[in-house]
Amino acid sequence: MTTPFHHLPGADDGALPPPGCPAHATVGRGPGGLRRLYGPEHENDPMGLYEKLRAEHGPVAPVLLNDDVPAWLVLGHTENQHMTRTPSQFSRDSRHWRLVKDGTVPPDHPLAPIFTWQPLCVFADGAEHERLRGAVTDSIGRIDHRGVRRHINRFSNRLVNEFCQDGRADLVSRFAEHLPMMVMCQILGMAEEYNERMVQCARDMIKGTATANSSNAYVMDVLRKHVARRRITPEEDFTTWLVEHPAGLTDDEVSQHLRLVLIAAYETTANLIANVLRMVLTDPRFRAQLSGGHMTLPEAVEQTLWDEPPFTTIFGRWAVGDTEFGGQQIKKGDALIVGLAAANVDPVVRPDPHASMQGNRAHLAFSSGPHECPGQDIGRAIADTGIDALLMRLPDLQLAVEEHELRWRSSLLSRHLIALPAKFAARPPQDVVSSPGAMTRVTPLPDWQVESPPRASAPQPEPEPVPRSAPMPAPAASSSSAAQTQAVIPAQRRPAAPKRMWQSVTRWWRGY
Repeated sequence: MTTPFHHLPGADDGALPPPGCPAHATVGRGPGGLRRLYGPEHENDPMGLYEKLRAEHGPVAPVLLNDDVPAWLVLGHTENQHMTRTPSQFSRDSRHWRLVKDGTVPPDHPLAPIFTWQPLCVFADGAEHERLRGAVTDSIGRIDHRGVRRHINRFSNRLVNEFCQDGRADLVSRFAEHLPMMVMCQILGMAEEYNERMVQCARDMIKGTATANSSNAYVMDVLRKHVARRRITPEEDFTTWLVEHPAGLTDDEVSQHLRLVLIAAYETTANLIANVLRMVLTDPRFRAQLSGGHMTLPEAVEQTLWDEPPFTTIFGRWAVGDTEFGGQQIKKGDALIVGLAAANVDPVVRPDPHASMQGNRAHLAFSSGPHECPGQDIGRAIADTGIDALLMRLPDLQLAVEEHELRWRSSLLSRHLIALPAKFAARPPQDVVSSPGAMTRVTPLPDWQVESPPRASAPQPEPEPVPRSAPMPAPAASSSSAAQTQAVIPAQRRPAAPKRMWQSVTRWWRGY
């Protein structure tokens, strides 16, 4: 199959109309009738748009990016795997992009923070990619995952403390958007930099907005100063491990990779938390499986990664040479987009999009091939540990609005739930100790205890009086330390589960 449009990304040079040219546009579409991956249609229903493109063009479809810049969107699961696993044919180096070389796409394009070449592993192939990614993966490998879970649990409870007495809260703005940034700033060794501006800039810089470049500049300024401090004063944190890695990264390379890790982990995890919580609050079958013990939280996260991956697309890949791909004629220098969400519902691999994918990790939520996300397990840990802490504190969470009132905001890379209003019985805040030290150190157990609502119990007989002549019993061991290691079964789980088994499972899960 080939397209009849003469101005597609694979057309000969010179045949392409200028970006945004109204003379070549039709109602609801861009030049030549091509569908846009921005604007009302994409923002309101990106998944519906992907299916229209699949029906019109097959597994690879011509689309328009911001300012009507042409590109190819890869929709098929098999085609996406081939593209991501064949860097010799589809490079991650954006300097191959023909429209950047000829000036069609300017340096201040709204998507510039995403595609502008930088000294990053995501823009490299071959030996250079191995050098840079090796430094990242080695540093990620040094993170104490048990320690991370303790941080996640503690930060989650701090966030819940801020609204638990209100009886109502927006779980997006007050939980999902903040927890990943708190955890990532701790991992990077820059907990003092966590603030509202960092949260908003991290989200804004990948949206393709008019302020994306200024948001990117703020984040990079913070990271460069942090790297300079770590050159002088190393600590046991991810930044220091990158700085001191044998790969010999420059300060600019370290700063760029910190931004990559911070933004990728933040955006994906914030969306993942919001998506899982929405499923819990709106899908009775989903919640029943979770509360009945038929689905664990990690399995719930995995199902959500199939149905609503936190990144809908990844931009991009660039064709190294002319090739036929997915029935389309791709020209050297063309831009291609990894269609993560579309691939996950490709009828070839998933005929029934509503079928349970429990236990199946063949989704492309974290991409595939040599550039597959190296920190995906950290994202999973933040999501399932944070949600578990939230549900244990507020097991009676309910959606505070009608489901049809929920709204999303879509960008090229993600579909973001704007708000998730919830209601619950008001509760007093828990006592949460101060943050522990470095990630690799063994930290004391938190001195708060999660409790379920009190249950009625059978009256107990009063103890028999002790005769005055009887010796006094030895004092019992202090129960304060024991209380720290006990975990009460949350109300949403099966109360009939053996208590000792739940205690051991909960201690293992939290990393205690």
